[in-house]
Parts: sequence; structure tokens; C-alpha cells
Amino acid sequence: MTLTEKVLAIKKFLEKTPIFQNILDEQLQAVANIAIPQTYKKSETIFWEGDEATGFFIIKSGRIKVFKIGNSGKEQILHIFGADEYFAEVPAFDGGNFPASAAAMENSEVVFIPRTAFLIVLQQHPTLGVAMLSTFARHLRQLTHLVDSLSFQEVPERLSNYLLKLSNRNGNIHIVELDLPKGQLAALLGTVPETLSRAFYKLSQEGKIEINGTKIKLLNFQENSEKLSPEV
Repeated sequence: MTLTEKVLAIKKFLEKTPIFQNILDEQLQAVANIAIPQTYKKSETIFWEGDEATGFFIIKSGRIKVFKIGNSGKEQILHIFGADEYFAEVPAFDGGNFPASAAAMENSEVVFIPRTAFLIVLQQHPTLGVAMLSTFARHLRQLTHLVDSLSFQEVPERLSNYLLKLSNRNGNIHIVELDLPKGQLAALLGTVPETLSRAFYKLSQEGKIEINGTKIKLLNFQENSEKLSPEV
């Protein structure tokens, strides 16, 4: 594949991503010209908290977790990003270091947008920056939702909400299959595997779920869906 063909392929990918929706073709071309395809193997670290933020990332395939490690060594997953989603855009703009770490949860392909080159593109196409403001708002809402969940919800409620959202993402099905190992799910919900297991047991005893390995049947589905915390 020639360089021109590679840039064209990147441009076609970028134009369907939420972060670059509804921008002019010349702006999209300018971003594609500086984009760098990268691949990461499962469990490979993309960057560590405190590293210099040299740019931001858009996921082409796979899943990436953004996380922090506490002094005790406990991991807290802040968010899991999938195909067409983007992460690390804030430090890429403000020039600070990465405030959290990121690692591939499975073999993943990303498109890296280097900070210095991107700032030059923004100077040439200032309306591009305005168009991207909504991306900052979306991630701020996600972080606010995480803080609310960790501060005001007990682990069983966090787990219940997660299962309902997993159902919603898959077409409101009544039987869902866990998409994360329990250790990683515990880290996402701000707890430890032992407490997560007790939360599964509690929901089961309350007649809210039935457990069959990694498959979870949601009971009283309509009633529980009405209590679901809104997506942000």
C-alpha cells in the first residue's frame, strides 16, 4: 500500500468517528495527513500516568482501558473505550502529562494524532477546535457519572446498573454475557473481586438475576430498567 493509499484509508476511518463528525473535508484531510497507525497486543501498556502527553488516540479495533493505580496497588478503571472511540484528548490539548494510564485489553489497532502537528492543524483550521468541544463535554459527563456512582451507590447497585446498560447496548436482551473478566469488572466498578462476588450473590438472592457461568439472566427486567441510571 502506497503512502497516499494509507492516508486515504485513515481518512475514510476518521470520517466515521464521533470526534470528527460533521467537519469539512479539507479539515479531515489535514488530520489524516498527520495521523499515525499503531497496534498494541493484549495487556500492552500504551502510556503510564505521568508520561508526557504527546497526542491522543482513536480506536480502530479492540478495546482500551484507561485506569489509575492507587497507593495500595488497587486498580480503578475509569473507562473502557471501543472501536471508533477516542481517549487522551484533554492532556493532548493542555500540554500536561497523562493523568491516568492506558492499556490494551485485547489486540488493538489505534490511530495516533500527535499533539504538536495537531496544534498546527488547529491553527490552520480554527473551526475544527470548535467542532471538537462536544467531545470534551461528553468525557466530562462520563467522569461525573463515575464519581457519582462511586460516591453514592453501593456495589450491588453499580453491578445492577452495569448489567442493565450491557443489556441496553445489546438491544435490551434479557440474558447478557459478561464482556469482562470478573477482576477487570471489579476494577471498573470500584471494588475487589470478593466484594463483586458477594454483589452477584445478593442480586441473585433478591431475585434480580440468575447466574449461569458468564451468562446472566435479568429478572423483573422492566421494573429494574426504570431505575437505571442514565447514560452520559
